Amino acid sequence: MTGKLIAENRRARYDYFLEETFEAGLMLTGTEVKSLRVGRANIAESYASVENGEIVLINADIPPYGHANRFNHEPRRHRKLLLHKKQISKLIGAVQREGRTIIPTKLYWNEKGLAKLELALAKGKQNHDKRQATADRDWQRDKARLLRDRG
Repeated sequence: MTGKLIAENRRARYDYFLEETFEAGLMLTGTEVKSLRVGRANIAESYASVENGEIVLINADIPPYGHANRFNHEPRRHRKLLLHKKQISKLIGAVQREGRTIIPTKLYWNEKGLAKLELALAKGKQNHDKRQATADRDWQRDKARLLRDRG
């Protein structure tokens, strides 16, 4: 179970310039943890925001656990992220002063079996940046194919 990836936000690298990453814990209920152990989660449309001096994960989808009748959790509720005070102040400063966005990139189990979320400070890409990234990726793929065929 250690080091196992639960969910990944692959679109984040396409839509944003990722600058600095942080590891955060999540404040979860029991049925959320059980649902994550099954391996079901989606962080593709989620982001982190500042609420009352805390960092909160918004719009992350952890589906209800199948065997947890009426005590189940709300799938898209706001979840508090557990970070050190210095990290929180750094993230708040970057969001408020520099206009950065906090994007979750990975949700995984650490060595102790705890659910962790990798956050990244991000700056949004323009359309021309996205086109350039796509062109570079296509060129790398073609170049690798040419080298493989000739060698």
